[in-house]
Amino acid sequence: MVLKIGITGGMGSGKTVACKIFRLLDVPVFEADPTAKELLDHHPGIRKELISLFGASIYIPGKGADRKKLASLIFNDPVALEKVNHIIHPRVREAFISWIPKQQDAPYVLHEAAILFESGFYKMMDQNILILADREVRIQRIMERDGLSRKQIEARMDKQWPDEKKAKLADYILINNHELLIPEILKIHKKIKEHGKIW
Repeated sequence: MVLKIGITGGMGSGKTVACKIFRLLDVPVFEADPTAKELLDHHPGIRKELISLFGASIYIPGKGADRKKLASLIFNDPVALEKVNHIIHPRVREAFISWIPKQQDAPYVLHEAAILFESGFYKMMDQNILILADREVRIQRIMERDGLSRKQIEARMDKQWPDEKKAKLADYILINNHELLIPEILKIHKKIKEHGKIW
């Protein structure tokens, strides 16, 4: 069975950049968030359950889910968020399990997810990488990348688990403030290929 490595980090930590580097090393990357969005739009079971929860207007006719409306409904409602997660997360797990057998030629695969620990996905992995960066560094990155205000970014960050809590569950921590990620990722890649694990 191919080795499964989870990779996560808070907003602006550098998950996307890290995954691009791993891909250049021919490591297959399963991205949970885009998969969830695809399933949200096209999975008939998810559609049926979300309409049952929120009504038919949660989907835009001829398109997919109305993500803005869904976000507004669950952002400040922990109960609604939990219900949506129980609908979507099992389907993402199924998609990941179906994807793994297609990657048997790879020494390992990455499972990238923003809420790897919060969702419990980390338990499916052999090891987990957490990317950390200082809060102010992350805020500046997101402001430049997405054009969001500091207040909007901090509101979203405060909804996520603190780094200290995630760090306790991680097997390996990558620091990405102003350091170069490539040498560190090359070191991880070499260790996995030689020993079948990061450490």
